[in-house]
This record gives sequence, C-alpha cells and structure tokens, in this order.
Amino acid sequence: MTLGNVLWYLLGVGFSPFHLGVVWHALIILVVLLVLIAFILYADRKIWAAVQLRRGPNIVGPWGIFQSFADMLKFVFKEPTVPSGANKGIFLLAPLVSTTLALAAWAVVPVAEGWAVADINVGVLYLFAISSLGVYGIIMGGWASNSKYPFLGALRSAAQMVSYEVSIGFVIITVLLCVGSLNLTDIVKAQESGLASAVGLGWLSFLDWYWLPLFPMFVIFSALAETNRPPFDLPEAESELVAGFMVEYGSTPYMMFMLGEYVAIMLMCSMTTILFLGGWLPPIDLPPFNWIPGVFWFVAKVCMVFFMFAMVKAMVPRYRYDQLMRLGWKVFLPLSLGMVVVVAGVLQITGWAP
Repeated sequence: MTLGNVLWYLLGVGFSPFHLGVVWHALIILVVLLVLIAFILYADRKIWAAVQLRRGPNIVGPWGIFQSFADMLKFVFKEPTVPSGANKGIFLLAPLVSTTLALAAWAVVPVAEGWAVADINVGVLYLFAISSLGVYGIIMGGWASNSKYPFLGALRSAAQMVSYEVSIGFVIITVLLCVGSLNLTDIVKAQESGLASAVGLGWLSFLDWYWLPLFPMFVIFSALAETNRPPFDLPEAESELVAGFMVEYGSTPYMMFMLGEYVAIMLMCSMTTILFLGGWLPPIDLPPFNWIPGVFWFVAKVCMVFFMFAMVKAMVPRYRYDQLMRLGWKVFLPLSLGMVVVVAGVLQITGWAP
C-alpha cells in the first residue's frame, strides 16, 4: 500500500459517503470529549459546593456554566515560568506526555456499537498499557522541577499507581473470565444476557450487567486511587506537599496536567460503564427506553459514575499514606485475587465459561 493510499484512507476521501476516515473520527471524539470535560469540571465544582452549602461557580454565563472556558483562557494567556534550576526540556515535556497518553487511551473506547476509533481485539490490554504509562508524565514533572516537594509527590504517585494497578488488573480479569474476550465491544454485548435473562426477566437488562454478580469488584474498580482523586490524592496533598508534583507549574503546563487528570478520570468512568454497567445498553429493554440511541445511555452512565466520584471527593477525608498502601496491598489485593479464584471456579463448575 502506497503512502498516498494510506492518506486517502485516513482522511476518508474516495470511499463511500458514509465512510469517516480515522482522522476525522478521532477528531470528533477529541472535540466532544474536551467540551464534555469542561462541563464535567464545572459539575465537579458545583457538586462539591452543594455538599458544603456553597453556591460554586455562578458568575461567568448563566449559572456559571462558562467558568471552565474562562479558566482555560486565563491559563493560556498567563506567562509560563520555568524554575532556574529545573531541566527545562523535561519540565515542559511532562504535561504534554501526561495529556497525550490520557487522550490516546480513548482510541479504543466504544461509546456506542461501532463507535470506536479502533475497535481492536486487545482493547483492554491497550488501555491497561496506556494507563500504566501515564505515571511517567508525573514522574518527569516531579523530577525535572529540581525541588523536594514535587519529587516526593512524583515518588508517591509511582508507588500508588503500582499498588492499585495490580488490584485493578485482577478486577478486569474477573470480567474477562465471564466474557472470554479482550474486545471492549464484546464485553458490552456479553451483558445483553445474564442473571435476569436466566430467570425470565430479560427486559430488566440492568440486572444482566456485571455490577450485580461481580459487586465486590465493581466497588474496588472505583479507580479513585489510579486517577489521584480524593481521598487518594496523596501525590498532590496540599496539606503536606503544597501542590505535590505540580507545585512549580503554572499557566498552560499546569492546565495540561489538570486536563490529563480529568481525561483519565473520564476514561475510568467509561471503563466502569463498559465493564460493569452495560456500556450503551438501555437499563430496561422495553420501549421507549430501547428507542433512545445507545450513545445517550453511555454518556448518562458515565455522568452517573462521575457523580459518585464527585460525592466521594466532597465527603471522604484524605487517607494517610500508610493507610493508602495498607488498603491497596492488604485489602484490595487479597479481595480481588480471591474473587478471581471464586469466579473461575464457579464458571468451571457450572459450565458457564465462554
């Protein structure tokens, strides 16, 4: 295949009018994702404010809905400063690495049937690899700042992500045992039948989803620790480390770190939706619910999971670091490993294994 043919394919020109090139498909996903994150950030602040009986953002635009865009302009037009003792190249590259990796993970996420930039058969492995690499942006930023507080924040982040990725890996394995595929679309389709269908209540499709039989795994997969969300935000604990690995950052580089963090949070909300909440499937398989496009249900479920994340942030106090490590290694890891054994045993004994 010549370079010209590759470019024609990527741009989607010369094919049927219904064919969208990979470039255009990726562009649409990115634009919608970034606009959605602006409003998710607004919702995060509003929920936090409501829990604390405050008003939250309420000046820029009606009900303050344009506050995120005003903040973006403020960050973009501020002058970036680089500490004199910092490694300038790595210091500026770190937020770019963090944001790029977070956005790259969305290439395999199906928001509806057939709506994925790359519907590959190893989608789960791809996501696991990309999310593991995300810690490098934080380590680079903390080390290049040439200051003790950012470096401590970076080391905390590395230890935390290693600790919780092990548990999250076992959680994903329990779902893969039930599905028999690493393809994210197949994981959603496998949830079209389950416990409710087995007892003749197939129209209650939300009881077919994996949140019910794998409920302990559903709780562990909250992924708050993986995305540095409170109460697991130890890498940026302002009471101990000022602002952690981002303490020397300002203007656009700081904004890119925060953007990467929120993109990763939305990715984990999407993964929770796909693995446990039936992806784009309607909660009740009857009209008018199954008339609504699947992408609407997907976005609604992602927003519901994010609401749970935001409520935890507003209500649960931050863990001490030793408590965080204890929870990861002595609670989540044995529980997730035990569930892998139990799920595999049940599937083998009952003959339900795919």
